[in-house]
Amino acid sequence: MGNLKLSKEDKRKAVKRRRRFGDRKEGRKLRSLHPLNAVACYIMNDRTGSTNYIKDSVEISRVERYISKKRQEGLKGLGFLHVFIAMYVRVVSQLPGINRFVSGQKVYARNNIEVALAIKKEMKLDAMETIIKIECTPTDTIYDIYRKLNEQVELNRAQGDVSDFDSVARFFHYIPGLMLKFAVFILRIMDYFDLIPRSLTKLSPFHGSLFITSMGSLGIPPIYHHLYSFGNVPLFLAYGAKRKAYEMRKDGTIAERKYIDYAVSSDERICDGHYLATALKFWKDCFKHPEILDTPPETVVEDID
Repeated sequence: MGNLKLSKEDKRKAVKRRRRFGDRKEGRKLRSLHPLNAVACYIMNDRTGSTNYIKDSVEISRVERYISKKRQEGLKGLGFLHVFIAMYVRVVSQLPGINRFVSGQKVYARNNIEVALAIKKEMKLDAMETIIKIECTPTDTIYDIYRKLNEQVELNRAQGDVSDFDSVARFFHYIPGLMLKFAVFILRIMDYFDLIPRSLTKLSPFHGSLFITSMGSLGIPPIYHHLYSFGNVPLFLAYGAKRKAYEMRKDGTIAERKYIDYAVSSDERICDGHYLATALKFWKDCFKHPEILDTPPETVVEDID
């Protein structure tokens, strides 16, 4: 499900875009960027200092009905988290520029889509928190996202406190403070020159396409979350609890609406404001037609060379 047969043109592009000098393990260097964009990475050389913030809301009545329908079809436990991730993946399929990243003062198009999120082993204040990541493709449907996310959640909870991510975190925790500071310094240099093994960046919550967090499960509004200066995650999405609003229709009657507020932190170096605005508009349009997530997109747009 969610796989497209490659055309001759797609195969030609795949051959053409084999890893070249300057590419990284996670993505290919964009060589046709406007010079201003290339120079900006040296002027704004820190991710946290290059972050833009935006807060908006989306009407969710149709999505609620969509989720209810899918649960009746057998997708037990399907929720807004699955839908938010699936919609992000759909946006990337048409506007791949939001899946770029900056490393070593260069802009790259990511080879895949990696979504990270924090989960609690149990819903208790003192319960252990861990990070899971799912790897997606632009052709993924809601069924693919549901399967991949649920598999990772169940696998992580079954592993207890001995998951791969937790084991790496525990290893660094045992290093004395001064030595740990030096170790992180070395990791930053290795990351700059793409020397960190891919096996570690696959586990790292600081490397990926998107970090998403639900404030709704905590019953609070979304926060403006900073981007990490380490790694290369270019987008952080936080969304809050559902809320009701009463709005006046054109005929003067009052209608009850349901909304979810969300906040996005983005690395402005990956694309210009017009491109990001187009992606956000497409994102909101998806909420009006959630059924598009049932099938793969008709076409997948390739990022620039």
